[in-house]
This record gives sequence, structure tokens and C-alpha cells, in this order.
Amino acid sequence: MSDVEDSRADDVDDAAPGPAPGSLAELARRHGLRPAVARPSLTVYLRQLWQRRHFILTYATSRNVSKYSGSALGQLWQVLTPLLNAAIYYVMFGLILGGSHGVRNYPAFLLTGMFVFTYTQRTVTAGAKSVSGNLSLIRALHFPRASLPLAYAIQELQQLAVSMGVLLVIVLITGEPITWFWLVIPVVLVLQTMFNVGAGLVMARVGASMRDLNQLLPFVMRTWLYASGVFFVIHDKVVKSAGFPEWVATVMYLNPAASYIEFMRDLLISRHTPPELVWLSCLCWAVAALAGGFWYFWRAEDRYGRG
Repeated sequence: MSDVEDSRADDVDDAAPGPAPGSLAELARRHGLRPAVARPSLTVYLRQLWQRRHFILTYATSRNVSKYSGSALGQLWQVLTPLLNAAIYYVMFGLILGGSHGVRNYPAFLLTGMFVFTYTQRTVTAGAKSVSGNLSLIRALHFPRASLPLAYAIQELQQLAVSMGVLLVIVLITGEPITWFWLVIPVVLVLQTMFNVGAGLVMARVGASMRDLNQLLPFVMRTWLYASGVFFVIHDKVVKSAGFPEWVATVMYLNPAASYIEFMRDLLISRHTPPELVWLSCLCWAVAALAGGFWYFWRAEDRYGRG
């Protein structure tokens, strides 16, 4: 009986379709050739990224320098843009709509929220365009495609370094003292950067296949901005003023942008005490976004630049 089954299995194998004799596929198979865009294993992919770390850093720096090279103020726009946005929001939400009532040191409160949120917003938006906006480079050269969203994330991190220096000066001017908690600021930025990189990788893959994403993204970002407590204290506005149950405020605090904003405010503004859950939320979002985002992007490595 086993001889009959083996004979049938051999017949099935012989009947299975394979490369036609004399075809290019059969010729490539015979000589051990593989597709140039084949997705490598995850460990090999990480090694390739590390080998190209100098390219990633140089590409990010050159983009940062050239971005404002055509303007008179140059790199000052890295700081002026969030400052002007914060000034407009301060007039609208702080003065006209009365959002500053009951908020201690509202200028520092608002600026911290704007600078932290802007870092995430710009990284995610840039990540969405990193693949779709570099198709000519992707089709011309062979390199790990994650290099592009990583370079865009590093570019935004370089701009954040300037913005954070300005933010610390403003916080001091508004009367906040220097405390030992300031030593934890790099920890917050590392966690936020991990989240931003992961989110940027996810958006890079989505943006590579969804052509209308760049048109939709500004509306998503604006909604995210209003839901992240940039202009108001979440608990006071949601629970005390609007009368929603406590769990609604808890869900809003678990929003990653709100978590990193509240974490930074806790370090910079005295007597600003957010819920303890934001510390854990920042850590969980950082690890989950970086690991999940990298895996999600890597899974489509062999499809970027096609079509």
C-alpha cells in the first residue's frame, strides 16, 4: 500500500508546475539567483540598517539643512513655527475662550503641549510621505527601505533639540524653578522618539499604498491635537465642566500624545500632577509602537516601489 502511495506522490510532484525549460526563471534557479527585492530575515534586515547608519544620519542632517535654506531666517523657523502656533492658540483658547482659567502658568502649560505634540505630529506626517515621496530613489538603489522613515524621524529629533532649548528658557522666564526632575526629560524624549519611529514606520507603509493618505492626514492630526489636552486640563474640562464620567478622561490620558505631554508637564511645571497611569502609558506605547511598527513595515519590504 505504501508503494502505491509513494508512486502517487511522485506523480503529484512530477505534475506540479515549475519553471518552463529554457525560461528566465528556470535559468535563474539553476544558477542560484534570487530576486533583488526579496525580503531578508528580520535579523539580517536589522544588520543592514545598522550598516547604513551613517547614510541615515547624513540624509537626515542634509534634509534638515536644506529645508529652510531658501528662507531669510533659515533654521530659526524650526523654533518660530511652533512659537507662532502657540501664540495663536494662546489668544484663541487662552484669552478669548477662557481656557487659561484655573490653569497654573498657562503659557508654560500651552507651550509644553505644543512643542511635544508638534514633535509627534511632524514625525508621523513625514513618515507617511517617506516612501511614496522617494520612489525614484527606491527604484534606483537597493537598500533597506526603513532607512527613509528612520531618517525622517531623526530629522525631526534634530529640530526638537532646538525647540526644547527654547522651551526650557521660556519655562524659566514664566517662573518655574530648575528641579532634579529635569534630569528625567531625556527619558521622556527617548520614549516619545521610540513611539514616533514606530508610528512613522506604520504610516510609511500605509502611505506607500494609500495615495489619498496625505490629503486625509491633516484632518486626522487636527482631531488628534484637540483630543490630546494641549489647550486644557483633560480632567477639569471633560469631567468637571462637561460632566462626562471618569473613564472618558482616563481614555483621553491613555492617548499616546496626551501621555507624553502630561509626562513632560509633570517634570517642567510645579504642582502639575497628572494621573500616575501616564508613566506606564508612555512606556507601553513606546515599546509596542516601535516593535509593532518595525515588524509591520518589514513585512512589506519587497513591495515598496512597485507599481
